[in-house]
Amino acid sequence: MMGTSRAFDRYRRSAGEKTTLPRLIAGTLIVIAFWVVSSFAAIGIGSYLFGMGRIGAGEALETDLMMDFIASPAGIAAMLLSFSGIWVGLWLAMRFVHRQPLSALFGAGRRLSRGGFARGFLAVILTSLLSEALIYLIRPEIVRGPIPPASWLLFLLPAVLLTFIQTSAEEVLFRGYMMRGLAARFASPLVWFLLPVIVFTALHWGASANPAVHLSGILTIGAFALVLAATVWLTGNLGAAFGAHLANNLFGFTLISHQDTYGALALFMGASLEGPGWTATDAVLLTLIGFACSALTLALLVHPRSPLKLQTEPEDVAAPVPSQRQP
Repeated sequence: MMGTSRAFDRYRRSAGEKTTLPRLIAGTLIVIAFWVVSSFAAIGIGSYLFGMGRIGAGEALETDLMMDFIASPAGIAAMLLSFSGIWVGLWLAMRFVHRQPLSALFGAGRRLSRGGFARGFLAVILTSLLSEALIYLIRPEIVRGPIPPASWLLFLLPAVLLTFIQTSAEEVLFRGYMMRGLAARFASPLVWFLLPVIVFTALHWGASANPAVHLSGILTIGAFALVLAATVWLTGNLGAAFGAHLANNLFGFTLISHQDTYGALALFMGASLEGPGWTATDAVLLTLIGFACSALTLALLVHPRSPLKLQTEPEDVAAPVPSQRQP
């Protein structure tokens, strides 16, 4: 069993009496519905327009049109924008199902910790650099990405904003709505701590040419999700999780990418995790690197002597717990 966290206890209790299991299920279904709709609108319609543009240019459509679109800069932007549906669904769920403002998911004080955001962001940037150095020792391959430097600079700010939409949506859903709501109804951390981590990790599963490397990636994502959940448990606020997740995805989307599918905006390309040449030993080493960097990220955020140590929200700024008598 996990120890007591006064900060998370305040956050958990802020859910109030209208956060019941049936309401959580209803709210989750609303979020899923809007996520599906926004994904279809952004990616489906974008793929169609992309295909029409190629036909207009006289090109033959002999490959998977949707995958070609997603691998393009416009496709990556559309994929990231599709996560805005989560925000819309959560706003509706909080407003009409739970009768609370969306900001209640940010923390007990109904606001994101800016200090926590900055610390989480910096910690992951540091450990991402270490991870890249260690991966380079396994496969010393790095080349310039497909996007010219001038175009990269032009796309950088939109990429930051769109990546923030994607990562913040995932955090407010899995570490906010699900984790907070389940903790308000269940005492066991096996439910409120691990279940959102498992669901989040499972959603990253997909087909891969190298199952061992893909499994390594899934395990690494799971370890990182545990770190994100731990920051929320320690602080009772989503700030650090927002910053850490943004840094992780922004690093991979815009700086050094190891995925051919999502590397269109990356300044550099490392050894492709989707390509050949990886061995089972490499997959084990990649997993160990992922675990070690996740552990180091957590150490940077919790160690008493770390300059990036997270601070909990003062109790006097926490929002009042909703009355159990309110209608």
